[in-house]
Amino acid sequence: MARLPVIVGFGGINSAGRSSSHQAYRRIVLDLLPSAIQQDVLLDLATLTNAAEYKNGFWHTEGGEELDAASLIDSIGESLLARTLIRRIHPSLFDVDHVTLHKSSVLTPNSQEEKLSFTIKTRSLPSDRPTNWQVTEISDHLSKVTIDGNLEAFIKDSKALSVKSAGQLPTGFDASKLYQSRNHPRGLQMTVYGASDAVQSSGIDWELIRSKVAPDQMAVYAANSIGQMDDLGFGGMLKSALIGKRTTSKHLPLGYAQMPADFVNAYILGSVGSVGTSIGACATYFFNLEKAVEGIKTGKFRVAMVGGSDAPITPEIIEGFRTMGALAEDTALLALDQIDNQEEPDHTRSCRPFAQNCGFTIGESSQWTLLMDDALAIELGAEIYGAIPAVFSHADGHKKSISAPGIGNYLTMSKAMAYLQDMIGKDGLTERTFIQAHGTSTPQNRVTESHVLSKAATSFGATGMPVTALKAFLGHSQGTAGGDQLHLSLGVWKDGILPGITTSTELANDVYQEGLHFQLKHEAYGKDYFDAALLNSKGFGGNNATAILLAPHKVMGMLSKRYSNAELEEYAIKNAKVKEAAEAYNQAAIHGQVLPVYKFGFNVLGGEDLNITDKEIRLPGYEMPVTFGTNTEFDDIC
Repeated sequence: MARLPVIVGFGGINSAGRSSSHQAYRRIVLDLLPSAIQQDVLLDLATLTNAAEYKNGFWHTEGGEELDAASLIDSIGESLLARTLIRRIHPSLFDVDHVTLHKSSVLTPNSQEEKLSFTIKTRSLPSDRPTNWQVTEISDHLSKVTIDGNLEAFIKDSKALSVKSAGQLPTGFDASKLYQSRNHPRGLQMTVYGASDAVQSSGIDWELIRSKVAPDQMAVYAANSIGQMDDLGFGGMLKSALIGKRTTSKHLPLGYAQMPADFVNAYILGSVGSVGTSIGACATYFFNLEKAVEGIKTGKFRVAMVGGSDAPITPEIIEGFRTMGALAEDTALLALDQIDNQEEPDHTRSCRPFAQNCGFTIGESSQWTLLMDDALAIELGAEIYGAIPAVFSHADGHKKSISAPGIGNYLTMSKAMAYLQDMIGKDGLTERTFIQAHGTSTPQNRVTESHVLSKAATSFGATGMPVTALKAFLGHSQGTAGGDQLHLSLGVWKDGILPGITTSTELANDVYQEGLHFQLKHEAYGKDYFDAALLNSKGFGGNNATAILLAPHKVMGMLSKRYSNAELEEYAIKNAKVKEAAEAYNQAAIHGQVLPVYKFGFNVLGGEDLNITDKEIRLPGYEMPVTFGTNTEFDDIC
């Protein structure tokens, strides 16, 4: 009997805001929500972006006004919304109009009789001086350089990027101010915030969870797809010497793509259990999710944290994707809309999945999913937001271009549909399942992905499976995109609204539509309408994955067959308290009264602290031991 991996907590941060308690999802479908929920979303954004502070029962704005909640929203509500989703890159990251570069030049004297000369600080003289340099000491600190011939030089300059939009985190949010960040790269700052949000969102104290699980029955699987490429990570290591700066001892170690997992183990959970980092371009989140799901199903793990944290909005990464022709440039967007009387397009509509489009929009995000086996969730009274019974991943086989799409996704989507049909029946698959598409907004993806979805849907007899694509609002957060898809899909069962691809006014003519219904507007289906979702990812290099997400009501219906009425009644009593604690955390977060978990130097253990026998290992601070089971796997040959 396989254990069912259920979602008991989730959190993070992306361009829509905080993920836990469905806040980011609700930002996207805000206009269809009741006014009380709208107010909570906007208040959360106010504290998140430091636009207002709650104290002594009132909200205090940056300008010093003291307002009640309603007055605050009336005053700054529109500006708060403008700080979110895809938009023009804000100077808090970098100035897209003045990106620093250096031009290689050769300086030549005005005539053969003249020689170039300049004064320089002696300490700035190169160690390996060109042979045509004559250096004369002027003072203790200055030297004169005279050059016989030409001088090769790099001249500092700046340029405007042709790509100016991104799914940037809400303007004003700064995770580094919430804990002792110690020059952590941006992606790791986001990790600390996002993973803490996921743990605290569960409504169950982590120490209680840890007391119920052996140390080796925990797992953390997380990554990003590119590494930390900003100036505090690999980016600084690669360019510091070239721009006259010093490489630090943190540039290399903190740049690794597995650092999100390492940070969660070392500073948040204190886990000594299984750890791993799977990287597969856009499918990275689902690759890590697959490892956790398989481990829980087999009983290897009882609890797992899956995550990703990507911060790829840097001039260098943007330029790399742009030269591939992958990103939506401003001039192409203007041409797409046949606009010739303005300098810039509407950046909020730069990502248009399955419509006439010209490239994807880069985004940043940190997303974390807390999973348990169903038995542990029932025992603890955990809130069950959904379940992940399976994830399928496949490569593309032989290719020409390594970045071109291939056949792997036909396998992942078709196998996922077959598996889901076995679980919830043909009608459940074809009539009560929606598809969360990869939906990057490139001309090639709209054709190839729509063909994958249409071919799979019609093969199983579907006539109108709803398809949506949340990158239209968030941008493409690279390896963490699957986490965005997963967590925002959970909101559909909270508020009953399936987000539409509202940046796309109509489908492109080359999009395959048979068997599908592309959702171009937000639509209220009802909280229990859908039984499941299929989350799809198509990654560069041939990395494809499809995850199955079961609705919470469907999961509870299944678990009613596994547990007695008495067990479920006891679960309901515990669950009421867990829900109360989770909502208390949500309200505290809305009011700016919680900080990330960051346990630096906390309960650090050494080998001398362990009690090791031939039966088990006991670790201080862990109630249950690591036990050595009898190896019976190879009895037939041992």
